[in-house]
Amino acid sequence: MARTIGSHGPKTMEAIRKAGLRLIFEHGYAAMSLRQLAAEVGIQSGSLYNHISTKQELLFDLVRDHINELLRQLDRALLGKQNPADKLRAFVAFHVTYHMTKKHEVFIANSELRSLEPKNYEAIVALRGAYERRLAAILAEGVAEGEFEVVDIQVATFAILALLTGICTWYRPGGRLTKQAIVAAHEKLVLSSVAPGPAPDRTNIKRAPSRSIAARGRPERR
Repeated sequence: MARTIGSHGPKTMEAIRKAGLRLIFEHGYAAMSLRQLAAEVGIQSGSLYNHISTKQELLFDLVRDHINELLRQLDRALLGKQNPADKLRAFVAFHVTYHMTKKHEVFIANSELRSLEPKNYEAIVALRGAYERRLAAILAEGVAEGEFEVVDIQVATFAILALLTGICTWYRPGGRLTKQAIVAAHEKLVLSSVAPGPAPDRTNIKRAPSRSIAARGRPERR
């Protein structure tokens, strides 16, 4: 690979991040070495330390920045949405669209969570929790207003996120469906899953005549 011009500055740092993201995605965090990373960027191994102190720092920064960007963009997508159904629809559209274009980041944030040191792990889990709470709050609001029917908010939150994030495993650009059609399909799946069911029809329910214990008398002894 051609040598990156200059070993200092934001351009080199961006090249390191891009190369690190691709190498971790392709080989895994444990298998990627800083020597390999430096060669990929086109700088001396020692020059890496002008930008990152350790491989762990690089992984933490990549995952943290990914989730922070996820939160920032979600908040923008929800801006101005008033009722729970519109908020949930906006959440689904954002999540699916983002995950169709950020496959490497999403994969690393999920698969390499185990590779984070305890302090970094706790920080990332807290950020993930903030994202999950955005969805949980939408579901809870919908239940409170009678728009949604959800048995358990936390279970529904995890189930919906698993459904939406699953797109990373099968989506390929240029497939049979457009991005808009894929988003619409996911919106329908999610919205229908929380829609209140019809009220039971009690007009034809036959009830046994009510009889008190006293009216039935004591059972015979045998």
